[in-house]
Parts: sequence; C-alpha cells; structure tokens
Amino acid sequence: MQNEIDWQGLLGEDGPLAREIKNFQVRPQQQAMAGAVGEAIKNYSMAVIEAGTGVGKTFAYLAPAIASGGRIIISTGSKTLQDQLYLKDLPLVKKALKTSSKTALLKGRANYLCIYRMQRSQSDGRFNDRRSITHIQRIVDWSAITITGDIAELNSVPRDAEIWSSVTSTADNCLGAECPNYAECYVALARKKAQEADVVVVNHHLFFADLALKEEGFGELLPSANAVILDEAHQLPEIASTFFSDILSSRQISELSRDILAESLANAADMSDLRDKLRALDKCIADIRLAMDKPGLREPWYKISSKPAIKKEIKNLEEIMDDLLELMEHAAERSKELASCYERLAILKARLDQLKKPKENTVQWYETFTRSFSLISTPLDIAEPFKKQLDSWSCAWILTSATLTVQQSFDHFTQRIGMQDPAELLLDSPFDYWHHALLYAPPNMPEPQQHNFVESVVEAAIPVIKAAGGRTFMLFTSYRALNEAAELLRDEIGFPLLVQGDSSQADMIEKFRDLGNAVLLGTSSFWEGVDVRGAALSCVIIDKLPFASPGDPVLEARIKSIREAGGNPFGEYQLPQAVIALKQGVGRLIRDDNDKGVLMICDPRLRTKSYGRTFLASLPRVPRTSKQDDVERFFKVHKI
Repeated sequence: MQNEIDWQGLLGEDGPLAREIKNFQVRPQQQAMAGAVGEAIKNYSMAVIEAGTGVGKTFAYLAPAIASGGRIIISTGSKTLQDQLYLKDLPLVKKALKTSSKTALLKGRANYLCIYRMQRSQSDGRFNDRRSITHIQRIVDWSAITITGDIAELNSVPRDAEIWSSVTSTADNCLGAECPNYAECYVALARKKAQEADVVVVNHHLFFADLALKEEGFGELLPSANAVILDEAHQLPEIASTFFSDILSSRQISELSRDILAESLANAADMSDLRDKLRALDKCIADIRLAMDKPGLREPWYKISSKPAIKKEIKNLEEIMDDLLELMEHAAERSKELASCYERLAILKARLDQLKKPKENTVQWYETFTRSFSLISTPLDIAEPFKKQLDSWSCAWILTSATLTVQQSFDHFTQRIGMQDPAELLLDSPFDYWHHALLYAPPNMPEPQQHNFVESVVEAAIPVIKAAGGRTFMLFTSYRALNEAAELLRDEIGFPLLVQGDSSQADMIEKFRDLGNAVLLGTSSFWEGVDVRGAALSCVIIDKLPFASPGDPVLEARIKSIREAGGNPFGEYQLPQAVIALKQGVGRLIRDDNDKGVLMICDPRLRTKSYGRTFLASLPRVPRTSKQDDVERFFKVHKI
C-alpha cells in the first residue's frame, strides 16, 4: 500500500490538506520534505533534513507519517511544542487524511501525580509552612477529578513549587508494580495508552531519559515502531550528553533521606540509629555545599576536589553512606518501600565512588545553586552511544530542524551523533529575505571583551529601536550583559521594557504580542522556539556571536580532547556550534510570508575575522549595511 502513496501529493494543491485547511499554501520545499520523509518510512532508512523557517516541517512529516499507516513515534524539543503538536497539528492532519489512527501523548513520570506519594505526604504531615499546606490541599482536591493526572492541568499550584517533588515520582523512588496504588497509577495508564496508540508524541528529555535509563516506559514502544521522527534535532547532542551523564546531586540525597525517614518511622520505628545517621547525612550535605563557595558556579571538579574542606566532607559523606548501607540492608527486610530506598542508596554511593575512579573519556564537574549542588560525570563524545541506539532498532529515523547545517554541510551534526550516510536534504526558507529583511552591522564597535562593549551595543541599538517603534527582541549571550543593558535602556527609550526574569517566558511573549511596541531582552531560552508573527516583532538585535563560554567545564574538556587527538577545536567544534546558535537567533525575525524587519548583529568580528564569512554564508541571503541611515530608510519604505 505504501508504494502507491503520492507523498508529495499529500501537500499539493489538490491534496487532502489543501481541501481541509483554508488558504492552504502549496510550498515546493514542504512537498520535497514530505517526499523524503515518506521514502525513509517506506525503506526503514535514515534521513536528516534542514527545513528553513516557513517550510512547514510539522505538516511535512506528519502527513506522510500518518498516511503510511505504521507505528510512529514523534519527539519534540520541549513540552510546549509537544502539546502544540498533539493538541493542534496532529488532529488537523488526522482530520484531513480522514484517519482514525489512535494517538497518545506521553510525558516523563515527573509530569504525573503519584497517588501513593501524595497520600504518604498528606499523612506524614511533613509540611509546616502555610503555602505548602495550601498547595497539598489543592492537589488533593484536584486528584479527585483528574483523569490523566497530568500536573499541567493544575494552574493554581506553581510549576516550580517545592510540593511537586513530594507528590510525583522519579525513576529512583517509584515502587513500580509493588506500589499499593499501581492499579490507578497515572504513569502506568499513560504508558498503556501509548502502547496501544499508532502515533505517540514525546519530548527529547523523555526520549533520552529512557535510552539512558531504560526505565521511562518508552523501551516498550521502540521495538514496534516503524519510524522515529526527531524534531528540533539540533538540540539532540546536548540533551543526549545530559542524559548519558552520571549525576549525584544534594537534592537526590536529601529526597532519599526524607523518604528513608518517613518509611523508617512507619516500618522501622525501633531503629533510632538509622535516624541518627540521616541527621548526620543532612548536615554533611549542607557542609559540602558551604565548602563550595558561591552559587552559580559551573566548573571542573578538579578545581576544588583537593581543597581540605571538600576532601574532609566527601570522606565524611562516604563513611556516612557506608554506615547507612549497612543499616538499610537490615531495614530493607521490613518493607518494599525501605527495600527500594536501599537500592537508591546503593546507586548514589556508586556514583560517589566514581569520583575517585572516573570513566574513560568523561569530564567530571560540579555546579552550585543557592542551597544545593550537583556532581556530574559527562561523556565527551555521545556519537558511540547514540549510534548504538540508531543501530538497535530496525525502523526509520528522521531527524529535522531549521538549523542543522554549517555552510550547507550536515557533517558537524551527523558526526556528533554518530549517524553514518543518512539521506540528506537541505531546504531553504521560502520567505523572501532579500526584499523583506536587512542585516545591519553597526560600525566602530569595540571588541566583545572590551569593558565598554555592552554600553556601545545599547548606544548603537537605541536609534534602531526608535526607528522600529519598539517592536524589538534584544538577544544576549549572558545574563550579565542582559542586566547591564536593561539598566542602561530603562530611561533612554519610551517603549515598554520586558526583561527576562521579571516573569515567565510565556507571560513575557504574551505581553510582547499584546503591547505591540515593546522591547524584550532575553538570553538563550529566547533564541529558539519563540514564534512572534507580524509587525509586533520588526527588529532583532544580537549582542555578539554566540560562542559558548570557554570557562564551561564540558567545553574545556572537549577542546582539550580534540587538541590531544590532533584536531582543531575551534574549527571542528566551537565555530560550528556558534553558527547553529546564531541561525536560531536570526530565525526569530521572519516568521511569516508578510513579515519584514531588521537584523542587527553588534559583534565586529562578523566583519573583521575570517570566520565571520562562515557565519554569513550560513545565514539567509539578505542585503547588508553598516549605515544607520539605511536602517531608518528601511522602516520608512516598508512602513513598519
């Protein structure tokens, strides 16, 4: 049957989507992508596709995927995109194709209420502050009416509220089939629905958590899939690195300590020495955090591992965990909950031991927060484990994004994920950048490392913002630069100023659209996945080329590894990564056929360094200028 499908025709002027969607625009690029996706599904092969802004890649993979009649798994870059795909795009394509395919949305277990942990938290009475008591009551009330248990349904309890960790489960503390509430478990119900569905929508974090842990219920889906489609695929290398890492965090230890305490009070009340050890454990964790200095650090572990205070407290932690393991071995016989805690403790102790015996080709680093810390061991190369996954399943693999290539080459991306000889398709944006956009590189800018760089950026940006009538995104590569720019701008422009951190990203975007003349200042999270169409966004200003911070411990180790292997870290890794990040930021400007605007890049290296040509060659073809007058003329001519 698949051989008879006209993949490109699905998106043609007489196709099912054109009949269903009012004012449907036929795009040759979209049809070409649908053809490539359909062929990959039919042949169980691999395809990597860059589809520029406006190609309409979602329909280009959904239409052939559903028309194929096979079992399809689709993974997106975020839960927001996951929800849009499942709630909006997928039903529309299903309706157009007149299919009754079963669909399912599957999220990670932390997104579902755990009835057992909710009831245990409620009966323990462990919450003393008024806010948490209010939150737990709201959750209990909601639990009586929810069908899915998806915590996104409950808006009256903030997503970052501490209560959620006590009423949701993790791979570590879930009791699985041993749980007394297993029959009504929302995670199990969501998995069951996914196993029965023809099309399952997940996100990359769930996808990789499962590949790394083989635990999130996804492993049962992959063997029967005809195709796996990974959207926003440019994110895959970094997300994969996170999930193939070994992490030991103070939060993991504190949550385990809290769970052991609750279970021991219920099932091992006579073991007072166990509770004494838990108090020692909690104090030790706090002491390690104090020995690590200020919050916001992200550095190689070797920089502090030899400090006397750190050495002392880590040794203390080892001894306390060894003593706890001995006590818990006996306690584990008392209940399945204590047995589960014993297993979790053994895993965390093994990760602590690994600090002394690191795995080959990994980097050990640490991160500090206000009251917590994490110790992480990250593989420098995820190509091998990722390739192993690609080769493990006999299904089609389709990876797509608007930003995968550097100078029209997929090599950097495919090498990082170990993908060998996939079908490659590079589709330019159908938007008319040449007539609808202008690239402005202000003259006489200082080098980014100069002390007055941010001040110069703001000074050059003010007349551009005024010419644009506000309606501007200012994208920064650091919070420090963002905050400095915000202070400098406050009294200089007569437009509403929205600064990242003042409210949630969703709230800021909604305000930006509603105001129609705002200036939004954001860092990395605003460089991608943000879609503002129309005149509300007519200017994007980027402070500097987005090279990753050289002080990042993982980057530092990768650079060292490439250099030791005789390679060129800058050309092979740092430059390609920065090009892909810049393409994401630039992609915020033109989101529709009728959008027009100015892109301003303030970094003089775009013109003064030879690698500036690599950046320019990877961007859409657009007129360039270094004259402010041309910018003002552009806005007047286009009446925006």
